[in-house]
Amino acid sequence: MISVRSKRSISLRSQSTRIKRSRGDLVFDIFIFIIMSLFMFICLYPLHFILIASVSDPNQVLIGNVLLTPSGFTLDGYARILQDQRIWTGYRNTLLYATIGTTINVTLTLTAGYALSRKDLPGRKWILLVIIFTMFFNGGMIPTFIVVRNLGLLDTMWAMVLPNAVHIWNLMITRSFFETTIPDELHEAASIDGCSTFRFFLQIVLPLSKAIIAVMVLFYAIIHWNTFFAALIYLTSPDRFPLQIILRNILLMNQPDAALVDDAVTLLERQRLSELIKYGVIVVASVPVLAMYPFVQRYFVKGVMIGSIKG
Repeated sequence: MISVRSKRSISLRSQSTRIKRSRGDLVFDIFIFIIMSLFMFICLYPLHFILIASVSDPNQVLIGNVLLTPSGFTLDGYARILQDQRIWTGYRNTLLYATIGTTINVTLTLTAGYALSRKDLPGRKWILLVIIFTMFFNGGMIPTFIVVRNLGLLDTMWAMVLPNAVHIWNLMITRSFFETTIPDELHEAASIDGCSTFRFFLQIVLPLSKAIIAVMVLFYAIIHWNTFFAALIYLTSPDRFPLQIILRNILLMNQPDAALVDDAVTLLERQRLSELIKYGVIVVASVPVLAMYPFVQRYFVKGVMIGSIKG
């Protein structure tokens, strides 16, 4: 039970804390709140505008009547998108590249990061030096293309996932995470009990590394989901194009698939459907990433901060 004197002291301390806050502190808090609200609005409004524009009359969008709420509500754009086989093929290819590519990336990054975090690794410093060197200096686009071509990977799925199987910056974050999270004493204790290094990594290290695993999955999945430059270089068959290539063609070339607008009566109607389809495809391409983030959000900050303590 808390005595009356303790309650009074707690009350007095809370009152003194409130009294110590000056008018300048209040003004500063209000200023920070306004600035952060402005930044939040700047970041969120483009997404909000694309969402409401995708279900609004394009004529209302062009004349500026669509600002905060939809105007002339319509789902014609999404109806056309759902009928386009090319978009669904791009969706399938992107999911395939993101799933296989992220699996390869995370597997190699975790295993290499843990190996480099071990102080008993022979030649550890020289290996780190070579790896870090490649982060600042690389062969460039043309030598990489020649390597991919000579390996027979052109116009295949592997050209999208193998050339960038490990990102050096993510590898360094992972190595630092293991160094600061997995103590050497834990490995020594497991070795005394007869645990091998591979078993120690699978049964002890990985369960303790959920934060960095979630961060790496998010990082690599977003990279694969948004990539289009590699597809422009390495892919030539339309049936292997990822969704971002199709989105790029629609946004930059203003040429949606003819099957989507071939039944339009007038040129004006064709242009109207083109605008709806462009906004709709952006929403369709962004939904999976936005849906994935809440599930890894609680690990995101923890994993990055722990991994950046040492480097």
